[in-house]
This record gives sequence, structure tokens and C-alpha cells, in this order.
Amino acid sequence: MKTVNIWNRGWWRLRRVLRCAALCLLLILAFARPGFSLKKEILGWIEHVRVGKSRLELTAKLDTGADTSSLDASKIRRFRGKDGNRWVEFRVEDQTGRRIRFKKPLVRTAYIKEHKGPSQKRSVVLMEVCLGEYLQEIEVTLVDRSDFAYPVLLGRNALEGLAVIDPAMSLTKEPRCPVEETK
Repeated sequence: MKTVNIWNRGWWRLRRVLRCAALCLLLILAFARPGFSLKKEILGWIEHVRVGKSRLELTAKLDTGADTSSLDASKIRRFRGKDGNRWVEFRVEDQTGRRIRFKKPLVRTAYIKEHKGPSQKRSVVLMEVCLGEYLQEIEVTLVDRSDFAYPVLLGRNALEGLAVIDPAMSLTKEPRCPVEETK
């Protein structure tokens, strides 16, 4: 007669249940990530965006090869505010020639490596950017992009969890976020 150890049989069941519970926990954690969506919107490599709390519409290149985002700005001036904090004043111009002056707190200074040449020191500020229905505040570096075709470059940090970029498409969405007029 063969004896069966009940403990061994129960141990294997317990291991199976624990393995299943661990897998469920991993799936829950994966799907609970901020910005995670089972259905992501498909956007083109070029899209219209709205920048700031204004109706300033610009054309943006969506570049998953770039980490950071950048904004075409002119008359960039750093200064210390009355509160003692560092600020940046700059102007942004749309395709119609309308210019808006911004004053934003300086978040940090970034050193951006150019393809040809030395690193470039840039001011980084937080800007609201509306892309389609998505309104988010992102870090942008301020730089003269007048030599580029598009005044805004949205990098991976701004696009993560938002959409899938299809390089065969462009201008698929118009900015539809609610806006406030600046004074």
C-alpha cells in the first residue's frame, strides 16, 4: 500500500494559488500606471497644438526620438522676481504673426547636445499644451527654432502614455481643450 503525504499535495496547490495571485498583482500594477490606457489615440508626426492659457495655436512635430520638448521663443530673458525666485520672460509668435509675452518660473537649466556642435544651455519652464483633447502641463526648453519648420517639438516625456505616433499621418486632430484669454 502506497502512502500519500497530504502536506505535499496541499503545498503544490498553495504554490499554484500564490503564483496566480502574483501574476494578477503584476497585471493590476501594470494597468494602474498613470497615463496607461488600453486604447491609445493615433496621432500623426505633425499636429496642431495650443500653447499656454491662450488661443496661441502652433504646429508641433511629435518626435519620439527626442527626450525633451522645446518651444520657439524669442527675447528670452532670465531675471530674479521680487519673491527672490528665478523667472524667465519670453515671447512666442504664431503663424499669423501674433505675439504673446510669457513670464514663467524657471524650473531648471538644461544642457542639450546638438548633433553638430557643443551643448546648448537652455531655460526650462512649465507650459500648458493642448494636443487634441489632451491638456497637460509639460516641461519645455526655450530656444530659437526659427530655422526649423515647426515651432514646437514634443518629445517622449510629453507623449508618454498619451498616444501612438503614426509617421504616415499628419494633422489628424485640432486642439479642443478649453482655453482662457490672457490679459
